[in-house]
Amino acid sequence: MSSELSQVWLGDLKSIKEKLHYKHITRKFVHADSSHIISFCAVVEACVLHGLKRRIAGLLCSNKVAALFMKVAKSFTPAEELCHKVQELEQLIENSKQNNSSLSNDRSRQSKLANLPPQALKHLWIRTALMEKLLDKIVLYLVENSSAFYEKEAMLMDPVDGPILASLLVGPCALEYTKVKTADHFWTDPSADELVQRHRIHSGHCRQDSPSRRPALIQKRQSSGSMDDRPLMWVREYVESLHQNSRATLLFGKNNVLVQPRDDMEAIPGYLSLHQTADLMTLKWTPNQLMNGNVGELDSEKSVYWDYAMTIRLEEIVYLHCHQQVNSGGTVVLVSQDGIQRPPLHFPKGGHLLQFLTCLETGLLPHGQLDPPLWNQRGKGKVFPKLRKRSPHGSCDSVSDKEDDEATDYVFRILFPGNQMEFSKAPLKLLCDTMKYQIISRAFYGWLAYCRHLSTVRTHLSALVNTTIVDPDVPCDAKGGLSVEVWGRFLKDSSAYEEKEIHRLVYFGGVAPSLRKEVWPFLLGHYQFTMTEKSRLEMQIMYEQTMKEWQGCEAIVRQREREKHAEALARCSSGASVERGPVQRDSTISTDASLIEVVQDTEISKSKETSEAEDKAKVEEKDITMNEQSKDLKGVDTNMNIRAPENTNVLKLETEIHNEYFQAPPLGQTLTFQAHKSKDLEVEPLCPTTQETLDMYLINLHRIDKDVRRCDRTYWYFTPENLEKLRNIMCSYVWQHLDTGYVQGMCDLLAPLLVILDDEVMAFSCFTELMKRMNQNFPHGGAMDSHFANMRSLIQILDSELFELMQQNGDYTHFYFCYRWFLLDFKREMVYDDVFSVWETIWAAKHTSSEHFVLFIALALVEMYRDIILENNMDFTDIIKFFNEMAERHNVPQVLMMARDLVHKVQTLIENK
Repeated sequence: MSSELSQVWLGDLKSIKEKLHYKHITRKFVHADSSHIISFCAVVEACVLHGLKRRIAGLLCSNKVAALFMKVAKSFTPAEELCHKVQELEQLIENSKQNNSSLSNDRSRQSKLANLPPQALKHLWIRTALMEKLLDKIVLYLVENSSAFYEKEAMLMDPVDGPILASLLVGPCALEYTKVKTADHFWTDPSADELVQRHRIHSGHCRQDSPSRRPALIQKRQSSGSMDDRPLMWVREYVESLHQNSRATLLFGKNNVLVQPRDDMEAIPGYLSLHQTADLMTLKWTPNQLMNGNVGELDSEKSVYWDYAMTIRLEEIVYLHCHQQVNSGGTVVLVSQDGIQRPPLHFPKGGHLLQFLTCLETGLLPHGQLDPPLWNQRGKGKVFPKLRKRSPHGSCDSVSDKEDDEATDYVFRILFPGNQMEFSKAPLKLLCDTMKYQIISRAFYGWLAYCRHLSTVRTHLSALVNTTIVDPDVPCDAKGGLSVEVWGRFLKDSSAYEEKEIHRLVYFGGVAPSLRKEVWPFLLGHYQFTMTEKSRLEMQIMYEQTMKEWQGCEAIVRQREREKHAEALARCSSGASVERGPVQRDSTISTDASLIEVVQDTEISKSKETSEAEDKAKVEEKDITMNEQSKDLKGVDTNMNIRAPENTNVLKLETEIHNEYFQAPPLGQTLTFQAHKSKDLEVEPLCPTTQETLDMYLINLHRIDKDVRRCDRTYWYFTPENLEKLRNIMCSYVWQHLDTGYVQGMCDLLAPLLVILDDEVMAFSCFTELMKRMNQNFPHGGAMDSHFANMRSLIQILDSELFELMQQNGDYTHFYFCYRWFLLDFKREMVYDDVFSVWETIWAAKHTSSEHFVLFIALALVEMYRDIILENNMDFTDIIKFFNEMAERHNVPQVLMMARDLVHKVQTLIENK
């Protein structure tokens, strides 16, 4: 039972350790209050306490870990250092319980204590040892001296499990931990699935325009005064600032003041407070839900109320509209300098409105005042000013005889004699004219900015889309795609459908899965829509010819490697030093097959002494045979180095060495095939093969073999037989393009073609056509930089908010996270069925909407998750991690729909409709 428990603990420890290392790799640090840290400390504590002797723990000791570490501290210096650290923390905790004011004098200690959550206090000793990088040393000491502290059945007494536990702690103790508080560390670094799920839940009941967002994955520095993305400590300080404190004087405070934040809501009660500092006055209103002392719980309900809290600077307010009702306490509406009205403040009964105005007027003095001012009445103090009206019998004004309880409305103006008094004396006509000119000016400059924006769009984006907008419903609805019936009618009569109509159907609806094998060669350009059956047969003949060429070259390379290894064995068997006669030519790496042959020959030479003479005789016999057969070869030197002449023909050498491949046709017949080549699928003429060509081909051959073996091994189609087809096609293509050679990723592009076409010749030709576009995405081309620049322009114009976030969070507007998308046409981002749909849409889009449709698919992927990116304030590391985890989980039909909509949006912008 003890052994099984140890294995469970070690398994949990390994799992948590991997998660910690992954976090550290992706984020360069691990948060000290992460849930993984708490779980890690709990497992380590269970392991350390397992089988502990009673006399070590003590009979009355409640904290066994503390008793153990104190015992170790007597003879081990790191443990003694840990004891001092923990005792200091425990003292701080004890002081905070007794006297909170003493902590306010020591900011550093208070912040240090504030970073300790309740969960961390439970494993204080283990956690502190981990943060101080002492845990691995202490546990190793316990393992080495386990007999003094543990019973026989203890985990640390085990000769295997104990050292394993100590070694598992070395990695976590070497990591960097941070105590910087995020808005909510429980939301730190979630998986992509969790982020998507949160977004679905949160967006179900929150407004889209709500400024409140989920806490950022990493708390970014903020310079604005908004409440969103604030840490919990700031929230607590905000609530405390509503009361009297050393920084501001509380002039007025009243609870249950009603405010209606939105038109579709009822008025909610809150706390209204008026604060004065040395240079300004501030009016705050906070909902009662945020005043109950539980502001630390940012659940979905309470986080909404932060949208309704108001903080108003009185220097921005010009007018106060006071509306008095007989049966209520009155209402105040604040009007700012720009004419915007703030939500009305509904005071409860009891003269609180007059009290608020009195406190406001007192706070404005001596630098400001209310106009008209409140009146002083003997025995009552401040009262509302009495209305004056013109007397019908005289020229002087008389005070109104209205009763005090009669409802009266007032408009007060806040005046600052130093600056606003002069403004207030300005004629009303001048004020209206100024406002009129400002409105016209703003409208004009807004129109001018829009025109410049359209000019920028035309300049940067006009080359990315076709000028003609194709309607998905004309002449018929294309959302059904290219069906079997439509394709059948086209094959019977090619004039029934134009080529652009076929492309339109594919672009908006895709190709029926049963038709892909027939339609894809047309979409890729292998077949023209007017091509005859005879032309198709000629392509197959040319592919077979190419196969014979590269297979002949491969045979030469393999044969030479076998001979070099045989020569090495002959030298070893004859007692000669290999170093005395090294092989000078063809220093490339040998293949796996040749290495196996060397091992086999070596075993034979060791087991049988007589085989040495036989091996030497075979090598000499091969030397004689090669000299007799090949007149074009210069011969073999004393060191068995075979030299190829400058004009050696591949097919001729293939015949001469009698390799295992099928025989090539005579040279004259080959040249006949050369005359019937298609200009779209060119085969290099049989030029003389130099040693440099052979070496270059061998290097590419090794790369191809390595990638073919690991290409989509889990997909059902790639059996050994089909992998051999994949290798043949790849070798044929590289043989024709040795100047480019093989680059990692080409197998990924070929694999879906082979799955659909299931034909070597057809897949080779279609892959050649595909690579005409994709070849420039690889490092030797320059298309990737263009993709990144175009993505920057697109997102800057179509989604400026997201672009600003990318600039602020480390500036990843270089869009390097899209590199794999463009390199492989999203092949690794989606499952095979979705890849088929995306690829055929890209090929059809070239003739329908945009030759750069891949850009709009990439933009659609980003836009699909824009809310998640914005809500979580993602930086470059976050977005790479997110899209890596979301690979093969995207809603591809929705992505394609969004991509088509984005193309249409750009086309409409360019046309200025």
